[in-house]
Amino acid sequence: MRGMGVAPVVLAAVLAMAAVVSASPAEGIQPLSKIAIHKATVNLRGSAYVRATPALLGDEDELEDTVWVTVKFSSENPSTDDWIAVFSPADFISGSCPNPSRYPGEPLLCTAPIKYQYANYSANYLDWGKGTIRFQLINQRSDFSFALFSGGLENPTLVAVSKQVAFKNPKAPVFPRLAQGKTHGEMTVTWTSGYDISEAYPFVEWGVVTSGSGNPTRTPAGTLTFNRGSMCGTRASADGWVERPGFIHTAFMRDLWPNKEYFYKIGHELLNGTVVWGKSYTFKAPPTPGQNSLQRIIVFGDMGKAERDGSNEFSNYQPGSLNTTDTLIEDLDNYDIVFHIGDMPYANGYLSQWDQFTAQVAPISAKKPYMIASGNHERDWPNTGGFFDVKDSGGECGVPAETMYYYPAENRANFWYKVDYGLFRFCVADSEHDWREGTPQYKFIEECLSTVDRKHQPWLIFTAHRVLGYSSNLWYADQGSFEEPAEAVAASQCVNNERSHYSGTMNGTIFVVAGGGGSHLSDYTTAIPKWSVFRDHDYGFTKLTAFNHSSLLFEYKKSSDGKVYDSFTIHRDYRDVLSCVHDSCFPTTLAT
Repeated sequence: MRGMGVAPVVLAAVLAMAAVVSASPAEGIQPLSKIAIHKATVNLRGSAYVRATPALLGDEDELEDTVWVTVKFSSENPSTDDWIAVFSPADFISGSCPNPSRYPGEPLLCTAPIKYQYANYSANYLDWGKGTIRFQLINQRSDFSFALFSGGLENPTLVAVSKQVAFKNPKAPVFPRLAQGKTHGEMTVTWTSGYDISEAYPFVEWGVVTSGSGNPTRTPAGTLTFNRGSMCGTRASADGWVERPGFIHTAFMRDLWPNKEYFYKIGHELLNGTVVWGKSYTFKAPPTPGQNSLQRIIVFGDMGKAERDGSNEFSNYQPGSLNTTDTLIEDLDNYDIVFHIGDMPYANGYLSQWDQFTAQVAPISAKKPYMIASGNHERDWPNTGGFFDVKDSGGECGVPAETMYYYPAENRANFWYKVDYGLFRFCVADSEHDWREGTPQYKFIEECLSTVDRKHQPWLIFTAHRVLGYSSNLWYADQGSFEEPAEAVAASQCVNNERSHYSGTMNGTIFVVAGGGGSHLSDYTTAIPKWSVFRDHDYGFTKLTAFNHSSLLFEYKKSSDGKVYDSFTIHRDYRDVLSCVHDSCFPTTLAT
């Protein structure tokens, strides 16, 4: 959706939370939260079984981080309430559970599965009592087991458990995430592994792609992690917690030559001198600020994650996520950098989902800078310093997002930063923290907007997760927060009264709400405001293409086919930026 606003000169791409209101009562609920794992009982039946093959994952290729596992199972009393769960670590029955006295006499299970599927997903299960389901697993630093439950999700009874399956090297470095550093000549790479710094030295080996072999550089990486005590709420610290959250490593590749292609490979040097390698990738170094060249930017929010194996964990929760991901993977050569502005996996306290998300976007993030922002499903939890006193993060309070991804903020707990990318400046704000006048974030926004050299970087983009009041979303309408101020500039600013081309001095701001990345959609209000130029109730993303200092193309593409469904162009010169516009250049004389 787009419309005309009031702030002069600045092109504002404001990413909104399209998932604020559910389209139906069932949407907006984290599917893993439907499982009453704390009420589970154990009644292992000798006649029931679960068998998974292969037992050793990635045996043929030690760099393999994603595999398919075939699970066969049987029950003498098949029911529509039976379901298969995937657990990691495999020994999910052992350990002490929080609040064990709540169900005295019952053996409680402590950990939610990482995914599940109803047993009758397998054809003829209800008739024969036997079934087969294939699950896709990623390397998550631990072994796996598969469990058959009866009693549905609300009153689960564990009936059978498989033997463990595991990757050949569960600790291997996986799923690299590139991000631009604090300067244009710096690229960072962040990845996850099972190696603590006491076991191995993390590093990245990198260099310029040339016809010869060259001499690659090895740069050490820093290591971070978090623990159960880092979580702020009971979901993330209880059944949503994973026993091995892993170690997050970040290395900085500095003094890059603009536009040159580089290769890199992450690795860990063990104490005996041997090296455990990750996969090899390439990336293109960012342009210098102001560089006059073709630059293409992808921006969206609210993508979430989904499962390629058909497991119904997210079947009605984030149905467009894979379409968005796959379309961006297919079009990888036609854009340069990605901005995912909040609401990433919608883990909501189930920490295993962060690994699933990094795996899903790895074909993108390993080759293109993947810049992120904070959303309510990453940050919000009561009494944790955020602006909104709600429980949308499931108790994560920003910890996984701030640890698992790098972004060039001065303080990682303050999720706001700027990025200079060629002809663009991005001011990435954190809508989950206070940004009113007098706050540290207000000072950042003011400085970010005022210090850009518009002569060389004409395309100034302000992004934040929540909308700034310019949205015809039904929830915002009900809240009374979508009306335009009285002094607003109407869409007639468009040349020749058309809505696809803006030229010359712009007496207003273009607002774009791009919150249809993959999560469930919200309805529009029936009272469409006059400033709302375009609306689409579907999954998609936006693309900004700067051809030079004077010409910019905006495109909205649907995730289902990658085709353009809305677009507009802006043509303006530096003299247009300097021109007086609405509420600026007040008349002055020598007397005043």
